[in-house]
Amino acid sequence: MVELRRAIDTLDMELVRLLRDRAAYIDRAVVLKQRIGWPARIASRVDEVVDNVRRRAAAEGLDPSLAEALWRRIVDWSISREARDIPEH
Repeated sequence: MVELRRAIDTLDMELVRLLRDRAAYIDRAVVLKQRIGWPARIASRVDEVVDNVRRRAAAEGLDPSLAEALWRRIVDWSISREARDIPEH
């Protein structure tokens, strides 16, 4: 059990690093969206991201519903982060 927990903790730390990297890309998206006048939320992009994640999850043997729920939360957080700096249209 100790080894299993250690392996899970290692994966958790990698996930945190990857989420940090994703957040940095979101910060870059704010700058680009401001420059070109795009809103924080682009519904078609949200759908695309979720669809991609569901497909990839299914291909990798992960429950697509779990992946979708996680990514919808990540995307909602990302949009909220962008919306702090991007005015509503």
